[in-house]
Amino acid sequence: MPSPAYGLVHHNVRLTTRYVVISNALAQHRELSLLAIGLATHLQSLPAGSCVGIKAIASRFPESEFRIAAAMRELEAHGYLARTRRRLPDGRILPLTVSYNSPGADPAAVRETRAAPKPREPRPEPETPPAPAPAPRPPAPPPLTARHARAAELLCGLRAHAPRLLLSERDVRRLAPGVTAWLERGAQPDAVRRTLCADLPHDLAYPAGLLAHRLAALMPPPLPAAPTAPAAVDPFQNCDDCDLAYRAPEPGRCRGCEAEAAAAAA
Repeated sequence: MPSPAYGLVHHNVRLTTRYVVISNALAQHRELSLLAIGLATHLQSLPAGSCVGIKAIASRFPESEFRIAAAMRELEAHGYLARTRRRLPDGRILPLTVSYNSPGADPAAVRETRAAPKPREPRPEPETPPAPAPAPRPPAPPPLTARHARAAELLCGLRAHAPRLLLSERDVRRLAPGVTAWLERGAQPDAVRRTLCADLPHDLAYPAGLLAHRLAALMPPPLPAAPTAPAAVDPFQNCDDCDLAYRAPEPGRCRGCEAEAAAAAA
């Protein structure tokens, strides 16, 4: 038969070793994906006893385990593949995969192809280690209260003085109690701002961490207690009877004259 002048042209040689026979029903299947057809061809080419689990095949080809598993499901749906489990005499249960070159054929006519002289015992697929539990998220900072309003405003305004001190809302909520402590200890907002913005490192990657360190390490001491006012002292008064000087809130008699007057009245 002459070769066509266009389209597909075959240049084949007769193979006598290391080949597999594939029917056109599989190679030209209209409902199977190209990946499923290629996977069925690969399975037919392997010797009996080969490990053909999803992980084993994915380690051999660039396709992902997800795509290999999808292709196997296609072949199972169209009768080219059957996956079961077989219990061995020693009690182990291992996977068993059957590849069919002609789905629906008479079971009596089915024979294993390219069998090895002594089939190898199928190897169990390695178990997939459980995925590590996700790391717990740090607890959210408490919501801001009216007591922290001035501190939050100061922190949000730092970027106007030092653009690298751009803080997230979460960082502002976390740092506001520290700034509030400074303000309640008598520190003026400008002094707090200068302390936080001074001498920023050139490689500042996490401004909130630097500010938290400065707020804790440079905390000013509490203000000293206000001095108490001395107790009020009564002014001097002159006794109305004996003219003796004594302390009393209002003019009148001294204690001696008060006693004599009380005794005379009795």
